[in-house]
Amino acid sequence: MHCWRIAQTLEEAELSGVLETGGPFAAILTPEEWAKEGEALSMGIDMYLDVEYPALSQAQVNYDSLTGSLRWMRVGEEKAKGFAFALDERGVVFIDRTDTALALVQGMKSSRKWHAPSLARFLYDFLEQLIDGHLPALTAMDSRLADMERRIEQEEDDGEEAAEKINDLRGELLDLRTHYEQLIDVGQELEENENGFFSQEELRYFRMFTRRVTRLQELNRALRDYAVQVKDLYQTGLEIRQNRAMNTLTVVTSVFLPLTLIVGWYGMNFTRMPELTSPWGYPGVILVSVALVAGLLIYFKRKKWL
Repeated sequence: MHCWRIAQTLEEAELSGVLETGGPFAAILTPEEWAKEGEALSMGIDMYLDVEYPALSQAQVNYDSLTGSLRWMRVGEEKAKGFAFALDERGVVFIDRTDTALALVQGMKSSRKWHAPSLARFLYDFLEQLIDGHLPALTAMDSRLADMERRIEQEEDDGEEAAEKINDLRGELLDLRTHYEQLIDVGQELEENENGFFSQEELRYFRMFTRRVTRLQELNRALRDYAVQVKDLYQTGLEIRQNRAMNTLTVVTSVFLPLTLIVGWYGMNFTRMPELTSPWGYPGVILVSVALVAGLLIYFKRKKWL
């Protein structure tokens, strides 16, 4: 169990002592500790709280508390880390088996100092860490897409490799879209303040958080549209290369078709074919073949098929 008093900085304390003296606090319990200590906190929870396998970010209003779960997702990582939470006007308790919440709180402890400490300000900074680093990561994705677009236009990238990269990037963006939508819902639920845990002045923190996640969501949407454009560009380039290959095959077939006819014609070897005994028969067939090939190539060139 870990517990901190929310003052100008996070001060380590005993949970029982904080509950007796009052003042905003933050605590982290394992599921087993929550099973033992949860009822003693008297948070007025009347809805089921999944403390073992939180799969998404959500918040639910209880009789006299707010419960739910949060996911911490880093851009580029396949698996997000989740934990549950419960809060009332006194403080917030995170129920976590993976030490994810502990890492976030310890990061705040070493970097945050508040002039006007409160539970709302703590929650705002805690939620901000869930999206810390996302803006530069999304900007890097934009640069990656621009580089893919340039390489596809200049035919520098292998087609299958480019398609795989684009699909992977679109998958990351889809996961982030879901993540942002859920965080926006959490921010709006906190801003709703149905149980009156926060003052009107403190609600601005949750509005700020929701707006920031909304901007990330809009950037994510723009990147997904950009990824679709790059994928379409790749498909167009693939079709152009296939058309070039078909044109080449068509030209080759058109050139060799009359030559095949000549070969078949004179391969019959009828006894009364005059060219078989003519001294100019063989050179004549060669000249006719060369003339046909040259004429067809000139024709294709004028039609810009070559």
